[in-house]
Amino acid sequence: MTLPKRLRHAILPRLRLGLFTRSFLLIASLMLVSLGAWLQIFFDIEQGPRAMQLAQRISTTVSITRSALVYAPTKVRPALLLDLATQESLRVQPREHTDVLEPLPHTDYWDNVSAEVRNRLGSQASIMWAVNEMPGIWVSFHIDDKQYWLVFDRDQLRMTSGREWLGWITASLMLALLGAAISARFVNHPLSQLAKVAQQLARGQTPTPLPEKGPVEIRDMNAAFNRMARDIRQNEADREIMLAGISHDLRTPLARMRLEIEMGHLSDEARQAIDDDLAQINHSIGQLMEYARPAGLVPEIGIDVSRVLEDLAERERSHTETLGGHLQTSIEPGLQARISANDLKRIVSNLIENARRYGRSPHDNQAHISLHAYQSGPVLRIEVQDQGIGIPPTDIHRLLRPFARGDLARTGVSGAGLGLSIVERLLGQVGGKFELHSQPAQGLLARIEIPKAKVRPTDKPMT
Repeated sequence: MTLPKRLRHAILPRLRLGLFTRSFLLIASLMLVSLGAWLQIFFDIEQGPRAMQLAQRISTTVSITRSALVYAPTKVRPALLLDLATQESLRVQPREHTDVLEPLPHTDYWDNVSAEVRNRLGSQASIMWAVNEMPGIWVSFHIDDKQYWLVFDRDQLRMTSGREWLGWITASLMLALLGAAISARFVNHPLSQLAKVAQQLARGQTPTPLPEKGPVEIRDMNAAFNRMARDIRQNEADREIMLAGISHDLRTPLARMRLEIEMGHLSDEARQAIDDDLAQINHSIGQLMEYARPAGLVPEIGIDVSRVLEDLAERERSHTETLGGHLQTSIEPGLQARISANDLKRIVSNLIENARRYGRSPHDNQAHISLHAYQSGPVLRIEVQDQGIGIPPTDIHRLLRPFARGDLARTGVSGAGLGLSIVERLLGQVGGKFELHSQPAQGLLARIEIPKAKVRPTDKPMT
């Protein structure tokens, strides 16, 4: 990869321009190009009349000056020349054969001025840009047999000063940029509102209804989104009610069956097998209810992740040891993240439960689990590692889908296949990331990453 390409890949990800900025730059560029084209057309159209006006002014001044000098008494001429120089910035100098002449610039504008001056004063008139390296507009005329120069100050002949043009162009640019900002804001405001309520809906919050007014397209889009948001919330409510009813209707006969088994005349092996099956059914029902339960609201400030994990670890360690396994923890203190404490417990509990059920060591058939939590750059990492036989790398993406399960012949247990899907769905609400890493005979590592919360001095972490 060449160096420019590396620099491009390094710089472009940082230039994440929003839609408003992109629209503003596009509209501003079009306005500026249009303004530049308009100015060019204006100058081209105005060039002829402006050259005609300047030539007329020069010719009139030369004619009046010549007439004044011709008809003025000889002794009055020095005073007249002094008044022209001081009052009108016009100088009259004799023309010599040894004068070093510099012609006018060869542009359409000055060619038109020169031609019109000669047309008015006669073909013998000369107009120069400088004489003897003295800048100005030098126009020749004669009195009797003598030749003279009438010297105009260049700044005096400008129809419009550079400062005026600069002011007009600056005002035009400011108006163009202001118009671009207003246009971009008008176009992108409905989209920014839509993005905001879409994020609220993605986080499981009840979105703020969009205003159903404005242009027809925006009004129809907002109305359709509001209707979709209401339908989604209603479907979620109906699903929760349906699953709650199913859970109640299933768990009641399961409890009755368990009681009848305990009172029946069955062998210990048969009773244990039936009891395990009932426990498996009850666990699957619990996973279905857990999957259907919506995520909690994202708190405004960060919570103390370390304390939440310590409390959860105590409970899970006791349960793991009851089943004959071990749970080790290594949790950095003071970790902060914006996530619901209940959701964090649901995520980590599912990972530990998955390790307990599927990550048993092939040596003693017990679960040996380690829980680590630490900070890594801008994110917090929480890792749950078991010492099972792991899973093939090709199965990792499949196991993240709902109701996907591992190989029963390898694990010896079964479930509803929702634990990892619950983890990924809850992390999606807070912008988190979930990964599985497995190596043969080294167990499975489940790693989650949560954006670190920025703690302000006035914020008090939530527990």
